[in-house]
Amino acid sequence: LQGKGVVNSISLKDGEEAFRERAQKVRKLGAAAVVMAFDEEGQADTPERRLEVCQRAYKILVDEEGFPPEDIIFDCNVFAVATGIEEHERYAIWFIEAVRKIKETCPYALTSGGISNVSFSFRGSPEVREAMHTAFLYHAIDAGLDMGIVNAGALPIYDEIEKSLLTPVEDVLFARTPNATDVLTQIAGERTGTSERSRQEDLSWRELGVEERLVHALVQGIDQFVEEDAEVARQKFSSALNVIEGPLMDGMNVVGDLFGSGRMFLPQVVKSARVMKKAVAYLVPFLEEEKAGKTQQHKILLATVKGDVHDIGKNIVGVVLQCNGFDVIDLGVMVPAEEILETARKESVDVIGLSGLITPSLEHMVHIASEMERTGFETPLLIGGATTSKAHTALKIDGRYDGPTVHVLDASRAVGVVSKLLDKESKESFLSEVQTEYQTERERRSQDRPRARLLSLAETRDKAERKVLEAYQITKPAEPGIQVTEVPISELRNYIDWTPFFHAWELSGKHPNILNDPTVGNQARSLLSDAEDLLGRMEVEGRIQAKATLGIFPANARGDDVEIYTDDSRTQVRAVMHGLRQQFAKDGRPSQCLADYVATADSKQADWIGAFVVTAGLGVSKVVRELEEANDDYTAILTKAVADRLAEALAELMHEQVRRNIWGYARNETFTNEELIREAYLGIRPAPGYPACPDHTEKGTIFELLDAENSLGVQLTESYAMTPAASVSGWYLAHPSAKYFGIGRIGRDQVEDYARRKDWSIEEAERWLAPNLGYTPDEVR
Repeated sequence: LQGKGVVNSISLKDGEEAFRERAQKVRKLGAAAVVMAFDEEGQADTPERRLEVCQRAYKILVDEEGFPPEDIIFDCNVFAVATGIEEHERYAIWFIEAVRKIKETCPYALTSGGISNVSFSFRGSPEVREAMHTAFLYHAIDAGLDMGIVNAGALPIYDEIEKSLLTPVEDVLFARTPNATDVLTQIAGERTGTSERSRQEDLSWRELGVEERLVHALVQGIDQFVEEDAEVARQKFSSALNVIEGPLMDGMNVVGDLFGSGRMFLPQVVKSARVMKKAVAYLVPFLEEEKAGKTQQHKILLATVKGDVHDIGKNIVGVVLQCNGFDVIDLGVMVPAEEILETARKESVDVIGLSGLITPSLEHMVHIASEMERTGFETPLLIGGATTSKAHTALKIDGRYDGPTVHVLDASRAVGVVSKLLDKESKESFLSEVQTEYQTERERRSQDRPRARLLSLAETRDKAERKVLEAYQITKPAEPGIQVTEVPISELRNYIDWTPFFHAWELSGKHPNILNDPTVGNQARSLLSDAEDLLGRMEVEGRIQAKATLGIFPANARGDDVEIYTDDSRTQVRAVMHGLRQQFAKDGRPSQCLADYVATADSKQADWIGAFVVTAGLGVSKVVRELEEANDDYTAILTKAVADRLAEALAELMHEQVRRNIWGYARNETFTNEELIREAYLGIRPAPGYPACPDHTEKGTIFELLDAENSLGVQLTESYAMTPAASVSGWYLAHPSAKYFGIGRIGRDQVEDYARRKDWSIEEAERWLAPNLGYTPDEVR
């Protein structure tokens, strides 16, 4: 390579460790690096966020890694203006301001940007876009922009752009007038001959041959004409089977190639699968008449393990595999090991895939791997789901089964992994790579263990900081006791946090910034539009309900537990919230436990605690079943994903009502939805199974307190997963100093103490607290 290479790009998106590792590689190669203004929270949009991210990256690179500052090129994120969203109007100004500040505060670093992104709203109008690029570049260069990505051959000279175009362009770029977007849109329409007719749906593809029509419909996810075209193709081809193996598979191959190369996103793939399923469903009766049967395909068995009800990720993986020609057998949720292995043998499957979201599912995966070894399986085993990891697979599962065991991070990797496992030429080298990675994980964990020093339980309790001892006036609840309420879906819309919704579809970014992302923005906007339409139908049809039950109870802390009383006389304990305490050494900082935020019984202060269960899943299973029977996987998955968001929104709404009215300790608070998402309010609502209270069995206490099964129809599985899956439960703590934290690793002494308090055996405590154990049980027995 002549000259100096530029690596495009690195960022803090995956955290500091990955950022440092990639930067070191770039420096070793003697290259410069494009550094995106992108961190763990997503792409930076405001000048302040851009500056914050870039200064942080600069400090790490220059001060800590010795990276030459002149080899840093900050990509400051150019976003589209004139999108119709008010928050986007100042994106061009903010970019220019950010460039100026970065040049001032990051000496010798360079700045860059994808210039053409700014005009994305005017695609189809080259003259307007090119004028916008020139004007934007002109002002950005004046602020210190060093380079930009743009078609230099299509840049008019700034001084030669006619005033009648330049003025409205700069009105948009600098948000100078309220109607700037409307004016420029009108000009763009006049200059490109845009008319209402040309904006209508383009059906010119219907003039193509039937094979091309089927391929087009599959790639574009259009199911409107698929049965009609399938019939035309059936009459043209010698058999229905040839239609499936011919144009339908041709279309799905295109979909697979586009997805594999990153030019197509998961929501689009799922829509394509819907088209394929409808076409095949139409052809099935003809296949049976022809007695053609099915072509021989590799079979993949998928299942969410026993006790777990979460399946959105598994369903997406199944659709992606089907789109790539695999025969997927989906056993659903809460599937026992015996059923998984019996079906695998009966169907002679080529791969078994296990999924799970809650931590108890990990134990079931270990058990299934052990059973596969005991019963002589050699079938590749895939491990996936939010609670799984490469480290856990390497340490806990891989050693239980001699057959291939592979952790799959997400749906986008599933096809590649399965294809390599089933390819005789690539299988051996692929598994060798996997084993090398697993060995690295095991060695790293072995080396890390001595550094993870834990305090004794006695020491950690000495380091406790009872927050209630600070000056704090406890608020007596305005409405103590239990309440049950049904909330219209229309009231939940404004409380939805859409960011996790996009993550469920593997679209990375933070809402609303993701809507303007140059890579996934189009797909994000389309997906959000579909979700909004679905919400509208949910409101009108009333088939899905959202309900909540909550209660505020008299309570006091006793040690690391919180005793919940039958009434305000506080003479009889009704239930106990069992707490765990941090044991890792913290350089003088207090070791936290949730009980610290509740007044002790000895303090003579009458404190309170709240509990809640909410669900937006009532009716979801029936709706989803009907959609799946109609071969509409896309809307089925969309329904589950939206229901999950509604459940979280309901939890947010009820917590707000608790703070303002029911408990009333923050009556005057006023927060936007963005501030609610950032948890700017007083108090917390920790959920069992999450870092501050990792024991899932504590949900049982909440359900008994509130009689949630009878009042809501929500149940707990044997692994303490809630069903319907779109449900949330937890505690309410009102102390103003209460913050979320993670328990982390705990020692054998705390496990023994916790087992005594819960009336468990040590083995039972170790089973439920397995992810938090700071020791290996077999080594200390």
